[in-house]
Amino acid sequence: MQNLKISVLDQSPIHDGKEDKAGLFDTIELAKYCEKLGYYRYWCAEHHDTPGYASSCPEIMVSSVANATSKIRVGSGGIMLNHYSSFKVAETFNTLSALHNNRIDLGIGRASGANYIAARALHNTNNHDYSQKSYELINYLDKTIPKDDFFHGVNLSPKREDSTPVFLLGSSEGSSELAGFLGAGFCLALFIGTHERPVNIIKNYKKSFRKSLNFPKAKAMIAVACICASSKEEAEEIASTHTYWKVQAFRHPKRDPLQSPKDVKKLVEKFSIEDKAYYQETLNSMILGTPKECKEKIEKLAIEYDVDEVMVVNVTYSFEDRKKSYELLAKEFNLNN
Repeated sequence: MQNLKISVLDQSPIHDGKEDKAGLFDTIELAKYCEKLGYYRYWCAEHHDTPGYASSCPEIMVSSVANATSKIRVGSGGIMLNHYSSFKVAETFNTLSALHNNRIDLGIGRASGANYIAARALHNTNNHDYSQKSYELINYLDKTIPKDDFFHGVNLSPKREDSTPVFLLGSSEGSSELAGFLGAGFCLALFIGTHERPVNIIKNYKKSFRKSLNFPKAKAMIAVACICASSKEEAEEIASTHTYWKVQAFRHPKRDPLQSPKDVKKLVEKFSIEDKAYYQETLNSMILGTPKECKEKIEKLAIEYDVDEVMVVNVTYSFEDRKKSYELLAKEFNLNN
């Protein structure tokens, strides 16, 4: 498939049993490596009080990654907007865009990215104002605040900067039509959960799309979980770390640090029949295999969902396994040419 862009979504996992902050430095190292490999974008995720993941401040990681790179587009995947003032988020990313020559993206989401207590500590446990905040955010960035709005005339600092493009992230129908109505980009997260995501989600986004300052036409992407290795069996073994974490998080819920594949093999043996079934269902929802197999599956999904860009996320115990997976995929897609 020609002209398919391949990008990276990084959840800043804590690798190899290292101390938590090492996950932040691994993100920076991986971003530099992925830029050399030819990936198009690099987005940083947001999680709060979540064992196994290091980054609760994607805006800081976006800044750190942008400082360590020079060409790759860098953004959030995403800022959990319900927790924050839309004006402050707009100011933050306006500043990042000014510092980094407009290669910054602002991805936003409606999930909390946190457990209940952490969400309460962030002073927000509901999604009722997400649509309004998204509308305000884009108006601040695009300088299109309606004249009858109380905040008409307020300016972002620094002034006279180009608008930062906003993407709405979602794993179901919830955000797609809102993204279209707002004239934002949209990224469908196929890696979250195992529920069905029909192609109509993207079709409805495009159908409802209204052109905007940053998007004269609809811009849709999908994000997939993918691990490349020398064989499908090896890829499945590497993927067992994240699969086990998901079973614990979504079925019990219990969020543990990332376990090695060797330990996971023993832990899965103790699972109930129901947990084993969910484990296999989760494993089957990922793209796992040789580079050729992964490329074929990614291209098939891109055609099916009618998108020209795919974001790849993977969570592994070993940092070297993760780097190798992105390297193998980049070479198979010939990203540097």
